[in-house]
Amino acid sequence: MTKHLNKYSRREFTKLSSIALASIPLLSFSNKLPILTTKSPKQLEVHLFSKHLQFLNYKDMSAAAAAMGFNGLDLTVRRKGHVLPENVIEDLPKAVEAMQKHGLSSKMFSSNVWNTKSVLNQNVLQTASKLGFSHYRTDWLKYPEEKSIIESQELYGKQAQDLEKLNEKLDLIGGYQNHAGNHVGAPVWDLLPILEVTNGKFIGCQYDIRHAVVEGGESWELGLKRIHPFINSIVLKDFKWGKVDGKWKPINVPMGEGMIDFNRYFSLLKKYQIDVPVSLHAEYDLGGAEKGKTSLTIAKKEVLKRIEKDLVFINETWTNAE
Repeated sequence: MTKHLNKYSRREFTKLSSIALASIPLLSFSNKLPILTTKSPKQLEVHLFSKHLQFLNYKDMSAAAAAMGFNGLDLTVRRKGHVLPENVIEDLPKAVEAMQKHGLSSKMFSSNVWNTKSVLNQNVLQTASKLGFSHYRTDWLKYPEEKSIIESQELYGKQAQDLEKLNEKLDLIGGYQNHAGNHVGAPVWDLLPILEVTNGKFIGCQYDIRHAVVEGGESWELGLKRIHPFINSIVLKDFKWGKVDGKWKPINVPMGEGMIDFNRYFSLLKKYQIDVPVSLHAEYDLGGAEKGKTSLTIAKKEVLKRIEKDLVFINETWTNAE
């Protein structure tokens, strides 16, 4: 993991040397595996999911994220993302340059990558590796109707092994996000047969507490206890149950206004000594920015104000969690 340590040092140096820029005005306004970390951080390293800033270009999104106080951006390098996979060789360096000029970490990105035989996927990972990225989210998987779940898990386990080998070659760490619904990994437990056949070092889980609670209810702590050796990045967001058109559905809300017990969750992260990159997702009403829209129905300043409030909540709650 020497390369990752070197990358981190360079990023920290860049951030320190660029700290003055961060104060600019906001735009014009298997249990066999060991835990991969040795301590919990004094403060979380929070990256903003760039999906919510896709109404801005690379320069302005970087300026906004830095001014709000984020450590970096979880860059969307995927279909309809900030960087389109087919343009990754040309555009990803531009995005990274803009981020680093504002002292932001270029560590995380979200992708559609899973199939290692895809030339497009190979280009995405190779380019990201050369530019110093270390963590990325993979594509989601579904269980095909014509196969049993066990058969599918065996197939996906082999594919995870192939992806792990490519990641190791490129010194990248891939994380599969547990996503509520009829997705592979939604119950968290069903990810284990897929991940346990790997070494768990270059492929693992991007743990999403919102989706874990939606699917796990009051048993989410058991799922976290079981999956935590594989966690290599984290997504933060909140929700509550409510009726939409007469049907009960999970409704996304600002951090701290929903059902997630973040004090308890953060205390468990500290207990398990999980020190990994964090991505903040703001999926509640942001005038379209929550869906990655480029045209908004509310003022840009209001979007950034709401996102910054989430970051303040995260930092304060983490500090106070025991």
